Amino acid sequence: MGKVILFGEAMALLIADTTGPLEEVEHFSRAMSGAEVNVSIGLSRLGHKTEYLTRLGDDPFGHYIKDSLEKNGIGTSLITFDDVYRTGIQLKNRTTDGSDPCAPYYRKGSAASRITPAEIERIDLSDVDLVHVTGIPPALSVSAREATFRLIDRAKEAGIRVTFDPNLRPALWENEETMRTVINQLSEKADLILPGIAECEILTGSRDFDHIFRFYGDKGIHTVIIKDGSRGAVVNEDGKVFTVPGFKVEKVVDTVGAGDGFAVGVISGILEGLSIEDSVRRGNAIGAIQVTHRGDNEGLPTHEELSAFMKN
Repeated sequence: MGKVILFGEAMALLIADTTGPLEEVEHFSRAMSGAEVNVSIGLSRLGHKTEYLTRLGDDPFGHYIKDSLEKNGIGTSLITFDDVYRTGIQLKNRTTDGSDPCAPYYRKGSAASRITPAEIERIDLSDVDLVHVTGIPPALSVSAREATFRLIDRAKEAGIRVTFDPNLRPALWENEETMRTVINQLSEKADLILPGIAECEILTGSRDFDHIFRFYGDKGIHTVIIKDGSRGAVVNEDGKVFTVPGFKVEKVVDTVGAGDGFAVGVISGILEGLSIEDSVRRGNAIGAIQVTHRGDNEGLPTHEELSAFMKN
């Protein structure tokens, strides 16, 4: 089995130990955050070989992240350290009602934003089965944006499947028009894209599924999987449109990481030879499991845990 390369920014995550506004919290628990971190951990727990591509600050948080990735079975040979720029940091408050937590981040000028296409050129892609990219790296800086395009182009040149999750972060972009243009350009290069329905409204101008599928179909994208929250997902696979219902959970604890859990399910299913429908069903299941846990990736299951959840 070949490996999966995931490209993104890993940040140190400080999670509030108590409820209330972040400015009133005195104690935090340390963890990692980053959409691609979550996906890499999920894939590793399902037995897939992963390599994480990023640049970290040569600081305590950066070394903590590298060590934590390795403890989760994730390859770190593609990680470089920067002795000038620092590792990004994210805070997250604690909620008890299932609402989206407040999660501000401090990543402007971070080490990850300094990654360049030159680093992409040095990567050996000979044993890579899939490259997963999100819309976060191209939002960090012009050089990170160029690196994102180069990674996808190199993967396509090598015949490697590319999956793309828009993961819109408007606050990181110069303006919404640039974000929309770049994300749509990257989508055109991917084999499979995983936008959320709210993201589709920004990227295509509509929440109507027919409109969205025509929009992406005109760009030559073969597989579009639209995440629709607790309702599940709507899929267009080469013109065949179908809905895969979501899974119900008793209590939502934290919604952060649900979309990343969904990506884990879809990507792992593809790697294991499942149909797109069964892969999406797995994605719905992992997303549902994840929202019942406090951390961004603590709930991501093993095969045994996933199987038990889906059977029940």
